[in-house]
Amino acid sequence: MPSLGADMTSGTVVEWLVKPGDEVRRGQIVAVVDTDKAAIEVEAYEEGVVTDLVVPVGATVAVGAVLARLAPLGAEVTAPPAAEPALPAEPALPAEPALPAEPALAHSDGAPAVSSPLVRRRAHQLHVDLDTVPGTGPDGAIQRADVTAASGGLALGRPRVRSSPLARRRARELGVLLDSVTGTGPRGAVRVADVERASPRAPQAPMPIADPAKPQQHAATARAEATARRQAAVGELMARSKRDIPHFYLGADVDLAVASAWLHNRNRDRPPAQRVLPAALFLRAVTVAAAEVGHLNGHWVEGGFQPIDGVHLGVAVSLRDGSLVAPGIRDAQRLDLDEMMEALRDLVVRARSGRLTREQMSDPSITVTNLGDLGVDTVLPVIYPPQVAMVGFGRVADRPWAVDGMLAVRPVVSISLAADHRASDGHRAARFLQAVARRLQCPAELDPRSAP
Repeated sequence: MPSLGADMTSGTVVEWLVKPGDEVRRGQIVAVVDTDKAAIEVEAYEEGVVTDLVVPVGATVAVGAVLARLAPLGAEVTAPPAAEPALPAEPALPAEPALPAEPALAHSDGAPAVSSPLVRRRAHQLHVDLDTVPGTGPDGAIQRADVTAASGGLALGRPRVRSSPLARRRARELGVLLDSVTGTGPRGAVRVADVERASPRAPQAPMPIADPAKPQQHAATARAEATARRQAAVGELMARSKRDIPHFYLGADVDLAVASAWLHNRNRDRPPAQRVLPAALFLRAVTVAAAEVGHLNGHWVEGGFQPIDGVHLGVAVSLRDGSLVAPGIRDAQRLDLDEMMEALRDLVVRARSGRLTREQMSDPSITVTNLGDLGVDTVLPVIYPPQVAMVGFGRVADRPWAVDGMLAVRPVVSISLAADHRASDGHRAARFLQAVARRLQCPAELDPRSAP
C-alpha cells in the first residue's frame, strides 16, 4: 500500500485490475485504492507475473502493507481457478464509474468525443478503435459501456453478455448459455433469477419482487459515507493548518489586457478542444515564479523548510458531492502551455470521476485555487500542510485602470498569496507575487515553444 500523501495512514482496495497469472509492467495500473481524499489508481513498481493478491477487495490495510506478490517475468505461475466472489442472494451489478458531467473533449479531426481517460484505457485493454465506436453519453460522448459493447468480446465464440458474477456461476452449474437468457436487470443484464427461469433443471419459482429503491438507497448511503469521510479529513487538515502554520497574506491586482488579447489571438483558429483557458495561463505563471523564487516551493518537515527540485503544482478541485481535493501536476515546470492545459483537463476529469493516479496525489510542492468562475474577487487560501504556500486567483473583471496617465477599462485579476511565516517573510513573498504578475503581463514568455 503506497503512501499517497503525508497524512495518509491506510487505504481500502476497491478494485483489482489484474489477477494471478497476469504479467504486469512497471507503471501499469493494477488496482484502485480508496483513501480519505479520493479513489486512487495504483501502479506496479516492478514488472513481473502476479502470483498472489494478498488483500481482497473491500479490505482496509495500513500504508506499507503488502497488496500483491510478483514473480520474475517468465516464471511459471499457475493461476488458481477463477472463484466467484461471495455475493448476496440477489446481487447488485457492479456500477460503472460515474463519469464527469463536463463537456467531453472533442477531437480536432472530428472523431467521437471521449468522456474520460478511463474510456481510453478500456479501449486499449479491449483493442477497440475509438473512431468506430458510437457514443451514448452527453453530446455523443463515448463511455465505458459503449467501448465494452463495441468490443464484441468473445467467450467461446459467443458474444459477452452483461451479467452478475453469481448469475454467471449459476449458469455454469445449470448448463445455461447466457446469450439465450433474457435479462431483467439494469440495461438488460442477466441475473440469477433469469438464469434459473431459463433452465429446465432448476425449479420454477415466482420471480421475487425486488424493491427498486434499495440498490439506490445503498449506493446513496455509501456515497454519503465516503463524502463525510473526505470532508472530515479535509476539515481536520485545515484545522491543523490554521493551528500550526503562522499564515500571512499578500495580494496584487494584475492588468490582463495584454494576456487576454494574446490568448484570444492564440485560440482564434483552434477548435474548442485545443483552446487554452486563462486558468492554464495562471498555472503556468505560478509554476515559472515558483521555480524562480524557490523558497515557497517545498515542505515544512521536522521543524525546517525543505525545498523541492521541480514544481509539483497542486490544483484545488471541488467535487460534486461538496468535498474538495487538491491533486497535483508533477514536474509542471517541464510543460508548455498546451501541455499544461491538457494536464489540467485530465486532473479535473480524473478527480471528478474518482480515478486519480498515485502520482497526482503525491504531495504537491505548492497549490493554486481559482474561484473566479464562481464570481469571487479575492481568495484568502488556507495552506495545505506540509506545503508552505498557496496561491489564489479571483475572477477576471473589467475595472477602471490608469494607463499612461489616462483612465481606461481593463480586464484585471486579483492574486493572493498565503505563506508560512516560518519559511518565508514579506519581502521574499512579495518577490514571488511580482514574478507571477510579470509573467502574466508578458504571456509570450510563458509559451516559448510557440514563439516563431
